[in-house]
Parts: sequence; C-alpha cells; structure tokens
Amino acid sequence: MDTKALESFAKAARRELISAVAAQASTVLADGSVARTERAATVRRLEEEIAADGREHVIDKVAYTWFNRLIALRFMDARGYTGVGIVSPVQGQAHGQPEILAEAKRGEIDVEVVTAARIQDAIIGLLDGTRRSTDAEGEAYALLLTEYCRYWHKAMPFMFEAEGDYTELLVPAGLLADGGILSRARDALTEVVCDDVEVIGWLYQFYISERKDEVFAGFKKNKKAGAEEIPAATQLFTPHWIVRYLVENSVGRIWMLNRPNSRIVNQMDYYIAPVDEETDFLKISGPEELTVIDPACGSGHMLTYAFDLLYAIYEQEGYAPSNIPSLILTHNLHGTEIDPRAGSLAAFALTMKARAKDRRFFTRRTDTGTPTQPRVCVIMPILFRPDELDFLVTKLGDRREEETFWNQFEHADTFGSLIRPDALQTKNASTVLEQADSSGSLLYSDTVGRAQELVHQAEMLSAKYSVVIANPPYMGSKQMNALLSQFMKDEYADVKQDLYGAFVVRGTELTHSKGLLAIVIGDTWMSIKSFEALRLRLLDGHAFGSFIHMRDVSNHPDIFGANAAFVLSMAGDRNRNSPFLRLTQLGSDRKQQDLKIAIAERNNEAGYHLASGQDFSEIPGSPIVYWLSEKMREVFTSGNSLGAVAALAVGLQTGDNNQFLRLWWEVSDTRTAFTCTSREEAVASGARWFPYNKGGEFRKWYGNHDYVLNWEHDGREIIEFKPRSVIRNPKTYFSPSVSWSKISSGAPAFRAYPAGFIYDVAGTSIFTSTDRERAGLLSFTNSQVALEQLAAIAPTLNYEVGQVSGLPVADATPEDGCLRATLAVKAAKTDWDDFEISWGFTHNPLVAIFESE
Repeated sequence: MDTKALESFAKAARRELISAVAAQASTVLADGSVARTERAATVRRLEEEIAADGREHVIDKVAYTWFNRLIALRFMDARGYTGVGIVSPVQGQAHGQPEILAEAKRGEIDVEVVTAARIQDAIIGLLDGTRRSTDAEGEAYALLLTEYCRYWHKAMPFMFEAEGDYTELLVPAGLLADGGILSRARDALTEVVCDDVEVIGWLYQFYISERKDEVFAGFKKNKKAGAEEIPAATQLFTPHWIVRYLVENSVGRIWMLNRPNSRIVNQMDYYIAPVDEETDFLKISGPEELTVIDPACGSGHMLTYAFDLLYAIYEQEGYAPSNIPSLILTHNLHGTEIDPRAGSLAAFALTMKARAKDRRFFTRRTDTGTPTQPRVCVIMPILFRPDELDFLVTKLGDRREEETFWNQFEHADTFGSLIRPDALQTKNASTVLEQADSSGSLLYSDTVGRAQELVHQAEMLSAKYSVVIANPPYMGSKQMNALLSQFMKDEYADVKQDLYGAFVVRGTELTHSKGLLAIVIGDTWMSIKSFEALRLRLLDGHAFGSFIHMRDVSNHPDIFGANAAFVLSMAGDRNRNSPFLRLTQLGSDRKQQDLKIAIAERNNEAGYHLASGQDFSEIPGSPIVYWLSEKMREVFTSGNSLGAVAALAVGLQTGDNNQFLRLWWEVSDTRTAFTCTSREEAVASGARWFPYNKGGEFRKWYGNHDYVLNWEHDGREIIEFKPRSVIRNPKTYFSPSVSWSKISSGAPAFRAYPAGFIYDVAGTSIFTSTDRERAGLLSFTNSQVALEQLAAIAPTLNYEVGQVSGLPVADATPEDGCLRATLAVKAAKTDWDDFEISWGFTHNPLVAIFESE
C-alpha cells in the first residue's frame, strides 16, 4: 500500500479539523448563541468537559472524533455498505456533493434515518431558501451528517455517539468546500485503497504523528509522559508480514497442533513448523475455544488478521459462512487499549471485516436482541467517592481489599492493561452488582453503571486466553512521569526500565498455562544485564516456539523499529530446540523476503538456527545468543571466567572533569610525574598531575595516553569534592594493567597500560600479578574468539566490567601467544610515540628517514 497520500491527508486533516472545531466551539459557547437557546443541556455538558479537562484537550478530542467518523463513513461509502453516499457522491462519480445532500435537494430524505419532522423541515427549509442562513447547504449537510451518525450509532456505538452528545454541536464547518476534507478524503481513500482495512491503522498513525513529534521534542526538554502523551509517544504501526508471522505461529500453531492434517497450513506463508513433536499443548475441541487478546491493540492490526485466519479455520470446519463473523467477534477476539480513538478504530476495523464476510451483519442480533459488537475494551479511569464505596463494599468482606479493587482503575488511562485485577474479586464484585442492580436504588444508579464498566474491564484483564498477541508500547523509564515510574517500580520491578518489558510479563500472566504469547519488541532485553530477570522469567518453564531477530534495524522512519518477534509457549520444555531466524538486511521488504527464504531453506546460511533455553542458561546472564555454535557455548561452561583469574575494576569519577583533568601538554612538565608505581611514590614526587586512563577511541595494544589528573597530595582536592566525586579501587592506582574503552562505536579494543596511570570509570581495567599474565590476557582479549564471545554477551557496544569478567578463558595462554602480544604492544607503542601527541615523542619518523640518507 502506497501510504504517502494517506500521510499527507491525515496530517493536513488534523490541523484543519482542530481549527474548524475550535471556531465552531467559539460560536456555540458565545453568549446568546442559537445552541444555548435550542440545546442548552448539551452546551452545559460541553462547558463541564472544558472545565474539567481544558479547552485544548476537548478541541483535540472532538477533532479526532470527527476525523474517525468521516474516514469511517468514507470507508463504508467506498465499500458500498451505507447504501447511499454519506460523505461521497453517487457511486461511480469521483467528484460532486455527498449523495445524501444531492437527494435532499430533490426533496428525498430517508425518514428511517432523519426521523424527527422538525429536522426534516429544517433541512428542506435551508435548501429551498425558506429558512435564512449564510451557509444554507453547509448547515443542511451538518444536520444530515449528524442524523446519519445517530443512525449508525445503533450498529457501531463505539464510533458514532448517541443523540445529545456535545460533538453534534461541533460539526466542522467547510466540509463541502472545494479541496476540503471530504474531497481530500475521497482522493486519499479510493475504492481500491479501501479494499484493505489496514488503511485505518495507517491513518491513525499518520494523524497522531505530529503530536508524536511534539511529545518527543518534550522528552528532549526533560518533559515526562503521562496519560496525555503515552498514546502518541508509543504508537507504532506493525508491518503486515510481522503481524502474519505472529498470528500464524500462535493462533495457527495451536490449531495445527490440534488438527495436524488441517489444510489451513497452506494459507500460512510465515508459519514455522515445530522442530520436534509436541505433546504438551493447549487442547481445544473447536475454533470457538481459541481465544485471543491484544492487550495494547491500537487500531486493531493484529486482531484484523487474526479474524482472517480464524474465518478460514471456521470455514474449513464446515460452519455456515453467514454465522462465522459473529462467532469470531463473540468468542475469539478481544482487545484492550487506553486511547479511546484507537479503540474505536480497532472496533470499526473488526466490524468492517465482519461486514465484508456477511452482508446482513449490521442487522444481525444476539440472543439478547443487541447487535454483535467487537470485544474491544477501552480501559477507562474510574474512581468512586467514599459514599459510593460504602454502597459497593460488602458487610462481611475485607473493606480495605474491596476498596482497593473498586479503585484500582483510578489511573487506567496511564496503566491500561498492566493493571492486574484478581479473578476471584472480580467474580465477587459481579455478584455484588447483580444484587445492587436488582435493588433498584435510584440514588446510586450512576454508581452501579460505572461499577459495571469497571467489572467489565476487570473481567477482560483477569481472564486467561489461548493466545496473547501484541506490539506493545515502548517507553524508557526516563520518559515516564512520576506516577507511571512508581507504578513500574511497585508492580514490575524486574522490568521497570521499559514499558515493553512490563507488557511481556503481563502477556505471560494473561496467557493460558498451555497457551502462547506472540509479541514483537526491541532486542536490548536479549543480552543486557538489566533485563536478566526477564530472560530468566521467560526461560523458566517456558520455551520459544520460534523467534525472528531483525538485526541492523535502520533509524529511517519508514522502517519498522522493533526487531525481536517471538512466540513463547507457556508449557514448553527448556530443553526443546526452537527455530531462531536471523534477518540482517536493511529495510522491511528485504527482511520479509529473507524470512520466507529462511523458513523454506532451514539452514544457517539462510539465517535459520536451532537453540534451546538450556543452551542460553549455560552462559552467564542467560543471553539469547542463538547463533553461537555448540562448541562456543561449551566454552562458557568448561573454562574459567576472566574474573576468576584476574582482578577487574572500575575507576574513579572526578565529578567535574573540567576542574580536575587536562591534556598532558596543557600543564607544566615539572609538575607532572609520568612513571610513579604507587600512591606513596606519587605523594613523594610532589607532582600535581599524573597520567589518566580515560578510555578513548578504538585502539588496540597500546595508546590513548592523552590526559593527566590532578592527584596532588594523594588526591586531596578530588576526595574533598565528594559526593560529586567517586573514588573507586584506589589500591590499584599506578599499577600496570590491561584496559579497554567501556563504550565503543564498534568492536572492543584492549590495550596495555604501563605503571603510572590512574583510571577512569570509562577506562575500566584488568590487573594481574605478572607481565606474562598481562600479555596472555591481551593475547586472548584481542582475539577473534573473545570478540565473538563479547558480541554474544555485550551486543550494545557498552562493554561493562561484569560482561568482560564473564568471558571464559583457557587455563594458560601458549607462549607464542604471549610473545605475539608483547611484540604487538611494542609495535603499537612505537607507532604512538611517532606522533607529537605522545609524551614519548622524540623525533619525527619522516625526518629520521632523510637524516639516515
């Protein structure tokens, strides 16, 4: 799908709608306005909303509401679902006024839609000139549009509000103008584009993209994200092929395990068959039992493809095609979301899926006489007053526990599906409401209504599902506001550094004990120390069904950002081998093709690897290093760790480098001591400045001797600078060492440092007893073997002491290895000293060549 036209339309529509709704609000709220006379109660609701949430918030909300409605109506017009063009001209015409307006001009008004005679008369009066107006057609169309939105409320209440909603007062002006929103919507949402409901998701992402830019600009100014910012900051539309991989290897996998001979496998291009026979899987007797939830469903992309696959499953099982859509929406698909606008679009997209398969879907009714609705739940904040709690809390229960239950959704627009309602308490609360509802208490009727909404939310979030599938929000702890940050520390301490980690944990909780979690996230959790607890959680009692690692993700905005998609079996055996597919090409399309190749060829050359959870647990920190060979993994368990044969240490932090550091040529040579071998010798020298290992650029074997540190009187000034300064491991100062730069732009580089240096937190160091041991360590750490090992346990190019200390080393380095390392150090020292930036520089090598001639 070419999304450029959609992007241009959505961004421009947002700006235009916000401006138009703001202007309409000013007219409506003006003293003596017509709306204040004719619809006083609705105006009061608008004013109350503005007082509670602010004018800007309400304008933005209403603008997006109308955007949702207009694109929904255009989509249905293009698909022929409305019967008459509500925002479009007669079908087949590219231009012209909306069909409902053209018919009204001829005196034709659908009385099943426009039921009130006074509205019919007003429309006709405006169009025949008997009712005065400065914009007769615009006003008539606004009345018609409002009535059609009320009409569609019966089938889609999540998208179209009931009569009396204040958004009816704020119909944007100028909809009929040449080049206005309606005409541009028709140009962008052509009939061909509307063949794919995926267009809804793209429009959602593009509409909020400018708001997303605003939020990220705020992050750079140290602003934090809360309920208002999270939806825009975390929205990321998932490419369809990744959606297919996740759905086919979760929903499709469970079905294939239960029906091994099902022909559905022929429709799943991204299905990765199990390596070995599986016996401990979720047993289901029919497709109705295959329940799916997306706990952060956005505009519903995951759910809409799950609908397609489930439809094919039902069809192959022999169900009547006309019944299948309602069965899927009733039994199979569930979604939760904190953004009401995205939730509306998700429900709309599923409804369109159902209508595409069932022509009578809009008129079908459930056993209770209500239309079949998608089970998409917008998790709303709900808080009860003390008197309301008195009404809801039972006399025999634990009051504190029950009050906590009733108010657990107070900040639901921030925490969303990360809230963990207790299943038993939810059941008990439902019973309480049944009794309260039957009592007929008028005083607390509103309380009962909100309590019913809360119980519905709790039921969604306390149930267990066959499949949990998600592209969850990503947000680091630095961007979280105080409320969200504290919640993460309290509820998800092991993964508090990023929202996506919490959603992985929550996903495992929502999944049936033998179900599957299918999720796409970033890949930093696969190796870094701070996510070790998450890795151990996933490996304990679970097994990967399959895993796609999309390495080398570009920062280009058109390329998907998350790069680790996997399916986790809740009942898997950690010894079971699982397929891991490594995709390294840049660009989503190339990765998509490489995935198909890897699935077909199933060999290492195509990026297809086999590994088990047990393989990872044998490596310190349990990193997900599926590409390591069996021999390389064995090294981690058979050899000693580097930390067991040498002392690794982190150096000091001055607290103010500008005050305590200088480049060596900036200070007096007579106040500098380059060769002290101990702190005592340094004090005795009377010097002020001493060599300082500050890490530096990539350089192997020797070099990066640039800085000196003020350590006069054994560091008196730095020590007195506490607490800003931090003195670590002072007993190792001035000792010879092997060191590396903690942060690198590429591969690590280890260097020999002679006696005389103090070292920095970025110039982390290794200390041994003898020169030979140091030469042996240099030989190993600069080898290709160590490079491969570090790539496995430190792929972020941040080489921490803990990671380097975990490298497995041989008992002794061969003599020739030590000799070669010694010669390499000597050659690197000569090279370093050939330049004037070295304090060992004596003469220019080019001059020496001419002098020798």
